[in-house]
Amino acid sequence: MAMVDVSGKAEIFREATATGTIKLKIATINLIKTEKIAKGNPLYTAKIAGVLAAKKTSDLIPLCHPLPLTNVIVDVEVADKDTVTATATVKTKAQTGVEMEALTAVSAALLTVWDMTKQYEKDPQGQYPSTTIENIHVVRKFKQA
Repeated sequence: MAMVDVSGKAEIFREATATGTIKLKIATINLIKTEKIAKGNPLYTAKIAGVLAAKKTSDLIPLCHPLPLTNVIVDVEVADKDTVTATATVKTKAQTGVEMEALTAVSAALLTVWDMTKQYEKDPQGQYPSTTIENIHVVRKFKQA
């Protein structure tokens, strides 16, 4: 097992964007919109979590190269009556791409929303039937020499 050898590749500008969603109860979305979540603002906190996660990707993914990130933008918003969307765009000038950093940012952002809203999502049996993190994927990859 080894990291991929990128020593022969040139350092170039690279950018990747990833997105994903979390489905919540409509009542929970309304609490987010009216800023009544007990732990605070999950959308704002999720943005911070996403940026921090992008910066720590190589600590979390065993064979991922540590990269000098030049920019991380995470947007988290209510997208529908029962959906929050997270989108992350990550930039670097390096020998390998930043898809993993963008995916990690989105994942951490959505997990943060879940953590901050889970008390409102439980059914009477203590389960989370409506809460689902879905469709985390890369939507754009760009490089320029």
